Amino acid sequence: MSDTIESVSALEACIGKVPWPIDLKVIDHLDEGALRWIAASPLLFAAFDHDNHIGGTLAGGPPGFAHPIDASRLRLPVVALDEPNLARVGCGVGALFVAPNIGETLRVNGRVVAVGSGEIEIAVEECYMHCAKALLRSNFWAASPRSEAPDDASDFLTASRFMVLATVDRQGRADVSPKGDPQGALIRLQDGRVWFADRPGNRRTDSFRNILVQPRIAAAILIPGCTHVAMLSGIARLTTDAAMRADFSVSGKTPLLVTCIEQPTQVIFESHALAQSRLWPAAPPTEGLNPAEMFAAHVKLSKARGLQAKLMRVAVAVPGLMKKGLQRDYRSNLY
Repeated sequence: MSDTIESVSALEACIGKVPWPIDLKVIDHLDEGALRWIAASPLLFAAFDHDNHIGGTLAGGPPGFAHPIDASRLRLPVVALDEPNLARVGCGVGALFVAPNIGETLRVNGRVVAVGSGEIEIAVEECYMHCAKALLRSNFWAASPRSEAPDDASDFLTASRFMVLATVDRQGRADVSPKGDPQGALIRLQDGRVWFADRPGNRRTDSFRNILVQPRIAAAILIPGCTHVAMLSGIARLTTDAAMRADFSVSGKTPLLVTCIEQPTQVIFESHALAQSRLWPAAPPTEGLNPAEMFAAHVKLSKARGLQAKLMRVAVAVPGLMKKGLQRDYRSNLY
């Protein structure tokens, strides 16, 4: 199809190149801020790779249900996962941790190194903060608890406001990316295909690059306030289809591209993990969690070298600069 994006060069021509400072925020271990975040988190979204076929699930419980062993290893209790059988030794794993009443999320990527004695052990390879735009657009934390959810697949998608997309690269490294929008603007079923739009985010474009080399995806789709989840899987392609892009316009802003899921399979069920996490009504933010400070700390801890990296570390050391920059971005670049 002429509007399908099939190469990195075509992707960059559409949405631009990845800004060089992006990788500066990625570290290869759990620093003190990440450890505090995990201790405060009642829920994570996880993706596991199986021979370049991705599977997604949720894990939840009381804050701190996930147990860091040290800065390079993390344990998840098997009983916390909706689908614990997805975790197998050697497979890539991506995890997204949420903390109550905070828009930013913590991403931890690595590999499963042990499964047994009721726990899954993960070796950490990447750790970084993700911006708050997805949760802000979905009004995630303002939701009220609700016990019912639509049974119909299309109706559930229409009512949803938040999703986590799981992809994998050629090396079997899993990635999870949060996406959020107002009701009716996030994702939809049309003519046997599922569609969702690209919105401004952290601009790493990992999921898009992964889709170009491994189009099988999985996604967890939520109606904030509800403990039911729709797990979606299928074959993804990136497209600049003008009509679909226009259909996903919000506040006069038209997305640059949309993702089409062919051969979609969707299962709706009540998530044990969501029920155990008790996200709504949202608890007050945990004292001591400061996303702007964590962004800055990760830039300082990054192993990137060179003049640009040095200048960026100097910039983030200015008190309040990172926080002001995030707030300005959230105000002016949600769509």
